[in-house]
Formats: sequence, C-alpha cells, structure tokens
Amino acid sequence: MQAVARSSAPGGGPSVESSPAPGGGSGSSARVLVIEDEPGIVDFLRRGLEAEGYAVESALDGLDGERRALGGGFDVVVLDLMLPGRSGLEVLASLRRARPALPVIVLTARGEVEDRVAGLDAGAVDYLVKPFAMAELVARMRAQLRSIAEASSTTLSGAGLDVDLLTREVRRDGEPVALSTTEFELLVFLLRHHGQVLTREQILSSVWGYAHDPATNVVDVYIGYLRRKLARADGSTPIVTVRSVGYRLGGAEE
Repeated sequence: MQAVARSSAPGGGPSVESSPAPGGGSGSSARVLVIEDEPGIVDFLRRGLEAEGYAVESALDGLDGERRALGGGFDVVVLDLMLPGRSGLEVLASLRRARPALPVIVLTARGEVEDRVAGLDAGAVDYLVKPFAMAELVARMRAQLRSIAEASSTTLSGAGLDVDLLTREVRRDGEPVALSTTEFELLVFLLRHHGQVLTREQILSSVWGYAHDPATNVVDVYIGYLRRKLARADGSTPIVTVRSVGYRLGGAEE
C-alpha cells in the first residue's frame, strides 16, 4: 500500500494517510530541504524520506526556507508554494538566481494548469500536486539526482565504448578511436541515451542545433562515419538502425 499525504482539510489539521515507505531504504546520502508550513506534511515527508536513506531538514516558512537553501549543502529542495513570510514562487526565483543548479521540486495543493506553468517557468524541475504518493515523490527525486550525477560525470561508457569528456579520448574494447569534432559530439549524444531509439530529428536538433530539414541526410552520413570507425574486425557495429524511426546505440551487436 502506498503512503499518501493530503493537504489540510477545511477547519482541521493536515490529513496524512501513512504506511511504510515502499521499497525500503535506498541508501541515498543526499540532503533534502523541505520547505512546508504544515507540520503534519513535514513529519510525513521526513519519515518517508529518511526511510529511503535521505538526510532531511525542514523550514516552516518561506523566509527561513530561503535562508537555509541559499546557505548551501542541500542536494534537493522540496518546496510548497503557499508559505507564510515569503511565497514559494519568490523563494524559487531567489534560488534560481543564486543556485541555478539546485533542483527544486514543487509540492503544493495548487494544481491548476496555470499554477503548474508558473512553477515550471519560475525554475522548478518538477511539480507534484497534493495529495501525493511518497513513492512518486521519491522516484522523481531519484530521477533528478541521477540526471545531476550523469551530467557531472567526466566519462561515459556503454556498448564496449569508453569516452572521456575532458580529454575527448574515445576507446572501443580498450583500443583508441580517432573522431572528428562532430563525430565525437554525435557519439556522446548516443551514449547519453544508450539503449534508446532516437529519431533523426532528435539527433539533428541536439548535435547540429537546427530544425529538421527533410532534404538533409547529414545524420545518416555521420552515422555511417561513426559505424566505420567503431566497427570491430568482424564488421559488427554498436549503432543499430531502427527502420522508419532512427538509430539506437546498443543492441544485439554489442
């Protein structure tokens, strides 16, 4: 049974339906700041996140929450929008200016489309509406932390390939591979999406940075270059063609 938290009912305290956090502890050592003015929700979040291995601190108003978040040391902020002292959107704007890389997940009872748009436009990386399931919040936090870890890594590996993003060295099965600048950027994009099917339009937009021109075959040409340079002695290549769709790095030929 999932743990679910609900915001305050009219005339009463916060309604919290709690059960053990799903899946047990994840062993995460990330530090989380919860900025939320309902003590019952704060307690629910603290118990659920600590059960997953997170270190949790909290603030009950916007001013204290902003001060703590700007003080550094936190990996994720969970932020309510309706706060005393300073609104959640004001706190979010301040954090985006001072700590743009800090992921902020909005957790609020304000679920209208315009509220979601305002929160995301203000810089939130995700937006969750009360009542919420603890399992979903934890999964979204894991996704944000995973993205940060992947972005900060200086090496990429997969399909027998090892790429050093700092030295721009590429090896397949331990052997060096010389690539041009564009070939390198294309390979990095494919590696960051290892195992995923990517359309020609996605590749063109991300690597070359302009809208898809139906007449261009530049993606296919550079995929061909990469295939030849990455091919093993038996001719096998880690780049797979997905008919009528695009390409995938990784597959039966890995």
